[in-house]
Amino acid sequence: MFGLNRERLRQMMRKEFRQTFRDPRSARILFVAPVIQLLLFGYAVNTDVRNTRTFVVDRDGTAESRQLTDAITASGYFQIVGRGERPAQLVDAMDHGTVVMGVEIPLGFAADLAAGRQASVQVLVDGSTANTANVALGYATQIITRFGLQHAREVLARAGPLPAVAGVDFRARAWYNPNLESRVYNVPAVMGTIVMMMSLLLTSLAVVREREIGTLEQLMVSPLKPAELILGKTLPVVLIALAQLVLVTGVALLWFGIPFRGSFALLAVAGLCYILSGLGIGLLISTISATQQEAFMSMFFFFLPAIMLSGFMFPVQNMPKVLQYLTLLDPIRHFLEVVRGVFLRGAGWGILYKQILILFAMGVSVLWFATTRFRKTTA
Repeated sequence: MFGLNRERLRQMMRKEFRQTFRDPRSARILFVAPVIQLLLFGYAVNTDVRNTRTFVVDRDGTAESRQLTDAITASGYFQIVGRGERPAQLVDAMDHGTVVMGVEIPLGFAADLAAGRQASVQVLVDGSTANTANVALGYATQIITRFGLQHAREVLARAGPLPAVAGVDFRARAWYNPNLESRVYNVPAVMGTIVMMMSLLLTSLAVVREREIGTLEQLMVSPLKPAELILGKTLPVVLIALAQLVLVTGVALLWFGIPFRGSFALLAVAGLCYILSGLGIGLLISTISATQQEAFMSMFFFFLPAIMLSGFMFPVQNMPKVLQYLTLLDPIRHFLEVVRGVFLRGAGWGILYKQILILFAMGVSVLWFATTRFRKTTA
């Protein structure tokens, strides 16, 4: 196989596996820690709005105002934790941070509804939690608008038959994630970040550890060829990373119930190309790091900006144009597009081939460059 000695390569891989799993804690770190991280992120990274603390100022005190309050709480999105009769009470609750949203129903609310006039309701949200405020405001607007339209139809019905008027039949529906659950969107993305982090850790720290304890020099003067040494170091990591990908995919499907509408083969091919890029970056970090601490810091110097630019937390489309072009160099971004496309949309090869080709080209080129530097630094 390209002039490589299979027995030496096999022994090198055997040595890497034994060194990796010699300490029982290593297996827990490699296979238990990713599951714990996925569970934590799956439950903690949640942008859904439920039981939002709400303060209501009902200055009208009528049956209609109470019906509106009941409609707000019946949705399950809001929980009324305080009531008052003066706007100052609402302001005080917002200032103390005891509520996220406030609703003020003014005097004459019921009279305006009965007369067919436009009734006013004021909604205040705590903008210091911008994401929650935006979602809560959207929900509240829909509930109040629907309540107003229902009462308007009742007023028109009491007024007698009216000539038919052509209107707009507006029906909204969310595809791929009908309930708009953030967990369905976030969990597949967390899988990609976990696999990348583990690939970086296993490659960069393992090589630097060999250099620190002096065994790397012993390997270099052994009969091992440089290609056998590199393959012996990276192939075990590929197998471990693929096992982690299978593990976190199983947790996403069986524990969180994330829908999977695509092809497992496509996910496996994309995952392999993605892992190659992680190995290449990890190997590159090992060539510029003298200690494990330096390698660890260098790894996070790459990892954290890569997460920020991947679209995991912030949409790429909302970034400045310069950063949007920069994200094209981020392997995490391309893999997240594959994972979300495979899981949620059932996208196939014809749709995701560009991302897979980019990941493959990125993985091969980074791994080749890192291998070249590795040979120079160990020569």
